[in-house]
Amino acid sequence: MNFTNPLVYGVPCFLGLILLELVYSKHNKRKKDLYKWKDLAASLTMGIGSTILAPLTKTIAAIVLFNFVYEVFNPEIDGIRTNIMGWKSFGYAWYIWLICQLLDDFSYYWFHRQNHNVRFLWAAHIVHHSSDNFNLGTAVRNGWFTIFYKPFFYMWIPALGFPPEMLVVCLGIEALWQFQLHSVYVPKMGIIEKIFNTHTMHQVHHAQNIEYMDKNHGGFLNIFDKLFGTWKELDETIDIKYGVTKAPNSYNPLVILTHEYKDIWSDMKKTKNWYHKFMYAFGAPGWSHDGSTLTIKQQQNLQKSK
Repeated sequence: MNFTNPLVYGVPCFLGLILLELVYSKHNKRKKDLYKWKDLAASLTMGIGSTILAPLTKTIAAIVLFNFVYEVFNPEIDGIRTNIMGWKSFGYAWYIWLICQLLDDFSYYWFHRQNHNVRFLWAAHIVHHSSDNFNLGTAVRNGWFTIFYKPFFYMWIPALGFPPEMLVVCLGIEALWQFQLHSVYVPKMGIIEKIFNTHTMHQVHHAQNIEYMDKNHGGFLNIFDKLFGTWKELDETIDIKYGVTKAPNSYNPLVILTHEYKDIWSDMKKTKNWYHKFMYAFGAPGWSHDGSTLTIKQQQNLQKSK
């Protein structure tokens, strides 16, 4: 069966909602500075770039990687596609869709968490966090390099027997949910907060306040953050400062896209020790061989000890 990625319809809606929030914010005294024109222009430029690259990565992920994995682990035996573990590969029943979406969310959690824990991946993902504004424009401020390795976090799903096109649709649904989370206008939503990743939880994720950093990595559910110790509720008495502690200080999209890679290279040149070089590239962001900079965990532990 063939399905259309929901993002095909989502992109025009994204632009419309950004415009709506922009106009509303300019007439709202409390949030008049929600958007900055140069920052929005940079975000839209990077969003357009991601949209242009998306068909290429969809081809790599869906047609090549996902289909290859699906075929290898789910060969046809007597006309029936059967997983190598012995069960019949999955069809398109409604509950199969729900299971696939849940597995997609589990994969997204670990993909997203590793983007914060491995500096080389963080160099690609920091683009999304580089703005000190939190709005729907920031939602499309995506790094161009994450889309080249993201599919590898998901290929175990078609290996189990879920059709590749089903996974692609689930990825699109996940992206739609993530987009709308980037709004300060939606308050806490009561019982919904018990299950779903919400707007206030995502504000925590985008904050550079020490107690909030590296929290709330979930897609549309918050269960995995709660299970694996990365969930944090928004404290409305704390003033949030959005962005990253080491910002690119530029509206040039190319600088924003590449500045962390440049910093990694500079740090690697500080030492001749190959283990140290490796850790500067693949250790946690902030790791240093001489203690001159600290990881988020080290900073949080230091804060607790005070």
